[in-house]
Amino acid sequence: MTGGNLEVFDAGVKGRGLKATKELHTGEVIFSEPSYAAVVFDSLVSQVCHGCFRHQTNLHRCAQCRFAHYCNRTCQTACWEEHKQECAAIRSSGFVPNEKIRLAARVLWRRRKDQGLASDNQLVAVDLLEHHLDLLPEGELKKVHEDVVSLLKFWSGTTQQNSTEFLSHILGLIRNNSFPLKDQRGLQDVGLGIFPSLGLVNHDCWPSCTVTFNHGNQSAVSSALHSRKRMELRALRTIPEGEEVTISYVDFLNLSADRQKQLKEHFYFDCSCEHCSRSVSDDLMSAAAETKPPAEKVKEVTAFSKESLEKIEKARDAGDHSEVLKLCQECLEKQEGVVANTHLSRLRVLSVASQVLSHLKKFSEAAELAQKMVEGYMKLYHPNNAQLGMALMRAGVTYWHAGQIEEGHKMICEAYRILMITHGPNHSITKDLESMRTQTEMELKMFKENDLNMKAAEKKLQMTTGPNPPKTFVPPSHRVLPE
Repeated sequence: MTGGNLEVFDAGVKGRGLKATKELHTGEVIFSEPSYAAVVFDSLVSQVCHGCFRHQTNLHRCAQCRFAHYCNRTCQTACWEEHKQECAAIRSSGFVPNEKIRLAARVLWRRRKDQGLASDNQLVAVDLLEHHLDLLPEGELKKVHEDVVSLLKFWSGTTQQNSTEFLSHILGLIRNNSFPLKDQRGLQDVGLGIFPSLGLVNHDCWPSCTVTFNHGNQSAVSSALHSRKRMELRALRTIPEGEEVTISYVDFLNLSADRQKQLKEHFYFDCSCEHCSRSVSDDLMSAAAETKPPAEKVKEVTAFSKESLEKIEKARDAGDHSEVLKLCQECLEKQEGVVANTHLSRLRVLSVASQVLSHLKKFSEAAELAQKMVEGYMKLYHPNNAQLGMALMRAGVTYWHAGQIEEGHKMICEAYRILMITHGPNHSITKDLESMRTQTEMELKMFKENDLNMKAAEKKLQMTTGPNPPKTFVPPSHRVLPE
């Protein structure tokens, strides 16, 4: 079965996969798939639009179920087809189940509407996705059975059409195939979605592609002109015809053994990609400092860092920024001269510390730490990795706020290059970066012109007053930077 640039093929021990039917180019949208079903996380139901999954203030609440929230009436109307069954079930059952059960219910409603068939743009019917229930440990299987009971309570009509075994199958495929959906800033996962065709894309720790959530366009007054939310598969490099396309299911910034463990626990397969097989970059991720401290010292600091990161996470959850900063500074001091800036624990502390310092408006200190973090990331991540692009963007903005415009501009430009590949020119993140790039470029030009004007004025003054004119204080210019 083919879908434009891709076709389904037998990938051997990996099962089915997707391969290119022609040469694909860096940044190209290889495949775009509207969500089959999607829900907002339980913790964000009143903060994120249930239609486009954007973070918004003053959301409109559904007057009937009082649960779903939308950007505006136009967005609500466009999403009514997806919400109406859920709305009726909430009112009938008198309760709102958790996100996985809500997603399962939406899958069932969509499947009933499509009569269980794959639509024209789907490469596979949702029923045919892997569920791996046979591989679940007893405790996890018990949770699935409990979710089946809750699903039956939520939508009583499902018992007339689906067996409990089939409901378990649907809940299993959601566990194994759902994609996290990010907000419009790309910084936070806000929901879960099922995209059957993209569920066929296999994993590689150093993938050829990435998936990006496109929120669609809900700005038109008429809902008929809206574009649907969708997941886009984009090429990170040139992909020859016939090569399998891959994405990464986990963050690369983990030791190969830890990535393999995550993949085994959550997706039930043993990763044998080149980077795992050869333990690529493991040496950098656990590297000691150039001063070559004793191995025992490195082991001691690594253990201390692990404990510190646990404490830092608790302090972050409590919103205690002062305590977070104190713990970070203690840990960074302990790590100094012992572990390298590519060491995973150091990178994680640098990331948190720079974010907290920025929050506290200590931009110069934050920029110094962000620089070290970015240098480490650039040695580890794929050069077109979206995580690297986001880190460069945050670091660039921090330098900008610190008044170091030239360095900030360089980082923002590099972030823009990466995110043009991973997100494309129409994503809100890329548009924000384009605006920042333009503004920093204008500021740099202005400062260079001011510098030339000042030098010309000094030269003129020297010609009229002699070689040693009295010093004149020139106050610095002030500007307001965007938050």
